[in-house]
Amino acid sequence: MLTKIIEGLSSKLADQWIAALLTPAFVFWGGGLLTWAWRFGWAPLEKWFVALSPVVQVVVLIGALLLVIVSAIVVQRFDLLVLRLLEGYWPRWLQQPRTWLIGRVTVKFNQKLKLLQDLARRGLKNLSPDELAKYAELDQYMMHMPASPALFMPTRMGNILRAAELRSKDKYGLEAIVCWSRLWLLLPDSAKKELTDARAILNTAARLFTWSILFLIWLIYAWWVLPISILVILYAYRWVLSAAETYGDLLEACFDLYRSSLYQSLRWPMPKNPVEERQTGMQVTDYLWRGSDSPTPTFEA
Repeated sequence: MLTKIIEGLSSKLADQWIAALLTPAFVFWGGGLLTWAWRFGWAPLEKWFVALSPVVQVVVLIGALLLVIVSAIVVQRFDLLVLRLLEGYWPRWLQQPRTWLIGRVTVKFNQKLKLLQDLARRGLKNLSPDELAKYAELDQYMMHMPASPALFMPTRMGNILRAAELRSKDKYGLEAIVCWSRLWLLLPDSAKKELTDARAILNTAARLFTWSILFLIWLIYAWWVLPISILVILYAYRWVLSAAETYGDLLEACFDLYRSSLYQSLRWPMPKNPVEERQTGMQVTDYLWRGSDSPTPTFEA
């Protein structure tokens, strides 16, 4: 029995080690070792390692593995910070470039909006295939932008996530910042799993972005680190944008499909049409945020 337990534990540890070795942390440290060897050669390192006793060699290998795992855990702790920076939530001393970037986003938005309106005014049936493709591209862009320029963020990712946060208010009068924690508790397990998986992918993309920037440290040993880092940074950022769109779409879908559960759990009368729903949604948001001493509406049984 003890042998089976040890074997099972060893198997689980081996799986965890393999998973750790396949993370960007392993690539980072392995790349660092490779750049060091590029500059100084493998011979000094090999000579030093062979001169160690077998016990010390094992200790060195375990220490290297622990370094990979610990560094991966430390970088993971910064996922939220990196995402916030990519969204455009920057410190005060970066307010001027932030304002400048928001101005550029506004100009680009107005240009695309005008082009979209021109195409729509001509009628979709009268557009060529290329113009239809352009219309679809512009419409997709608008769907992932806040409705008001006053709410624009300086980065594409920031606008994607802010648009997702605001869409429930624009459509149903429900403020996502206030209502989301309540709605989350009412979601079925399948919806929670989809959202959790989407968020995990977004975090992983942000983590790869972080590691690709940290990889620039090895420029002290090899010049080719720069083009590799730039390529991975660009790839990671595109991945972040794609993952943010997916996460935002799922967030919107949860309000689309399950907002009735919020009304039912609060015993709030269900709205009867879209216009009434916006008003009701704003009332529910205000009720959840501040409470109410109003005699209306009457709670349903």
